[in-house]
Amino acid sequence: MSDRALRLGVSGGIGSGKSTVCKWLGEMGACVVDADAISRDCTAANGAALPAIRAAFGSALFSSGGELDRSQLRSMVFDDASTRKRLESILHPLIAAEIDRQTALAQARGVTCIAFDIPLLVESQRWRKNLDRVLIVDCKEQTQIERVMRRSGLEIVEVKKIMAAQSLRRARLQAADFVLFNDAANVGEVKETLSAMRPFFGL
Repeated sequence: MSDRALRLGVSGGIGSGKSTVCKWLGEMGACVVDADAISRDCTAANGAALPAIRAAFGSALFSSGGELDRSQLRSMVFDDASTRKRLESILHPLIAAEIDRQTALAQARGVTCIAFDIPLLVESQRWRKNLDRVLIVDCKEQTQIERVMRRSGLEIVEVKKIMAAQSLRRARLQAADFVLFNDAANVGEVKETLSAMRPFFGL
């Protein structure tokens, strides 16, 4: 039997609840590698991506204290595909390197499952071949919109722009080995369903 941890990719559209599902997987014994958290670290104060972002997009995106205006950058990215690609060309190598570092540490600790929280798993060319299983967290599109508006204070137009930049729901479902439907009002039921899937994830 291989001592290599099972590599589980977890994804879903914005507002699907995939981060909550990854938190539950962590409670069940998985090591969670969060691509979103790594991205935020890269663009936080003194983050590794800031010099390249400043060089690519200018100092107008930064406060006098050197903090990145995430709201302005988000508007630029979702209004222009070429701008989004430029940003991705800066962030993706940094994120990939940190993911590899965390994966190696988890493997060295002897964990049985590494859960990768990856918002753009389906859109990426590199991920599927590096994963053993893909779990898609799914819900109705209207549920996504309501959740994101409630938690982020964004207008519906902004939420729909973000959703439009992500893969279509049917494309995500086609990429799945497992689908966890997270539209139920009772989150306990969703967590119980995930718990019943544990043996498939090496947990």
